[in-house]
Amino acid sequence: MSLAIRRTLEPSDRAPLEALIRATGFFNPEETDVALELVDDRLANGEASHYRFLVGELDGQVVGYACWGPIPGTVASADLYWIVVHPEFQGKGAGAALLRAAEDWMAAAGRTRVYVETSTRPQYVPTRAFYLACGYELVSELVDFYAPGDGKATFLKVLA
Repeated sequence: MSLAIRRTLEPSDRAPLEALIRATGFFNPEETDVALELVDDRLANGEASHYRFLVGELDGQVVGYACWGPIPGTVASADLYWIVVHPEFQGKGAGAALLRAAEDWMAAAGRTRVYVETSTRPQYVPTRAFYLACGYELVSELVDFYAPGDGKATFLKVLA
């Protein structure tokens, strides 16, 4: 798969990103709203936005995206907020390509510690395995963080 990745978010991306978010089946309504708030913030504020986006396209079709931002009050830490890949393209390298591109951008911005938070629900076992396979270390788990039976797992990767 030859994924084209760009560091720009265009107004025309909003509808495909919303469709992508909904297609995954991972986002509850509140999470969908939050994900779209980040998109809207970047579209409204451009470079002044806290959120950075990478959009992955295959043959001109949006098939995934990543969103990250520097952690306020830190010198070199960043949050990776989302990597979202359309179900048809999961397991084919799109997520890994988006992650590498995001890590390269973070490193170029002087960010050396990348944090990722995700759910501990069984649905997220493949997500957690993905981060471990990409060199992330599980550094904390908070039981029942999001809801009873739904904890938060935090992963860290130190960039060279």
